Amino acid sequence: MSHSQLKQKALKKESVRKEYEELEPEFCLLREMLRARKEAGLSQAEVAERMGTKPPAVTRLESSLTSGRHSPSIATLKKYAEAVGCHLEIKLVHY
Repeated sequence: MSHSQLKQKALKKESVRKEYEELEPEFCLLREMLRARKEAGLSQAEVAERMGTKPPAVTRLESSLTSGRHSPSIATLKKYAEAVGCHLEIKLVHY
């Protein structure tokens, strides 16, 4: 069974779908970060060097957004954004 099929099957369960939907902001941020790093043509090691940290820290940062185990600080996200040639923008949006 492919990843897509497994995901579709899992999302049929209301409890799984609810958890997945609650994580959407983190998934969205991760997609943006990975896209920016790719567009900058940088590896995690290169981003880490620009941030003044070690490569495992960037790996943890990128993976933490999908695991929900750690919420990175705004300062860390800002450093990441600057390392990949972007700026961080945070906004509140009414439903």
